[in-house]
Amino acid sequence: MINIVIAAGYATRLGELTKNFPKPLLKIGNNTILGRMLDDIDAIDDITEHIIITNHKFAGIFEDWAKAQHYTKPITIVDDGTDTNETRLGAVCDLLFAMDKLHINDDLLVVAADNLLFFSFQVFVDFAKAKKTSCIMCHEQPSIEKLQRTGVVELDENNRVLGMEEKPQAPKSHWAVPPFYIYLKEDLALVRHSVENGCGKDAPGNLAHYMVEHTTMHAWPMSAGRFDIGSLDTYYAAVEKYGKD
Repeated sequence: MINIVIAAGYATRLGELTKNFPKPLLKIGNNTILGRMLDDIDAIDDITEHIIITNHKFAGIFEDWAKAQHYTKPITIVDDGTDTNETRLGAVCDLLFAMDKLHINDDLLVVAADNLLFFSFQVFVDFAKAKKTSCIMCHEQPSIEKLQRTGVVELDENNRVLGMEEKPQAPKSHWAVPPFYIYLKEDLALVRHSVENGCGKDAPGNLAHYMVEHTTMHAWPMSAGRFDIGSLDTYYAAVEKYGKD
């Protein structure tokens, strides 16, 4: 299984802090946002390598960072060639770009690079192996307002995904979908042809929504929480709350 980190955004909501520096490499205490995530993923036996897809503006910074790391699995930085927020490919096209450039044909763990997690991806990988399908994560979200700003899934009693809606005005469940996914090798043909068949390009959830409609998927209820760093306020809150960990 290959770990693909989607890190090609420009984090414009963080202003000057990320004008010339990638959000995933911002420090939280003595580590970076991305480093905290990879510390966990690198320890999973099933993972064979890490691929970080970024933009041309930040590729050199990621390359320098990668050279200083000592993970047990190799890190490859992929430059998508864009250098402005206006010309960005979008998360789904970035994933397809990396798959095509590196001729990837293996099970994939696909993760967004701007979250602090309070659980291990090992359990998610084990869940996918038990279900033998591509999988997404989900968590209970009581706030209707927040559900209206994310992907929402309906599940059966075995956690099979019955349907998914992006930013629904009338959510059909309280199961929200965070940006962490497992796509099995046998579903990669669907992934590769998703955009040409109408899948949205910008958010990683667009692909999950497309896949739910075209193959059997299950959803793993997160065993603990996460902290989404999407603005200056949330970044500084993360530094204050978790920077001493």
